[in-house]
Amino acid sequence: MYHKIIHTLSAAETEATGAELAIAMQREGLPPYVALYGDLGVGKTAFVRGFASVIAPTAPVRSPTFALVNEYRGRDKRLFHFDMYRITSEDDLYSIGYDDYLTAGGICLVEWSENIENDIPPRHVRVEIVKNDANSPDSRLITIEERR
Repeated sequence: MYHKIIHTLSAAETEATGAELAIAMQREGLPPYVALYGDLGVGKTAFVRGFASVIAPTAPVRSPTFALVNEYRGRDKRLFHFDMYRITSEDDLYSIGYDDYLTAGGICLVEWSENIENDIPPRHVRVEIVKNDANSPDSRLITIEERR
């Protein structure tokens, strides 16, 4: 079972951690669903940017806050980058076609997963990013674990 705890000191290191997960997903057959957890401004989109740099290197990754989902075409797979911050009900979730994305054969990266806890597939990768040092504003502790 995949499990890592990584300490990063910059946005670039957080992006690199995202890239490492994308490589591990390809090598180790990790589930194609990444549930991201963390407070506002903690680096979830930076993590996704790094992940996308491996799967869809030319994709201009930006936060899907207003669109709710951005799609990036990769070499072999599509990435579906969700922002569930404004999702407040299952009706909201399914109105964006969430279930269709789950079966589309791509990789789902979901920010604010805590808002859809009951709708996350049982087999997924959980990524929690927390600020861990008040004296170092870019310091993060990133916990990555495969869930089954």
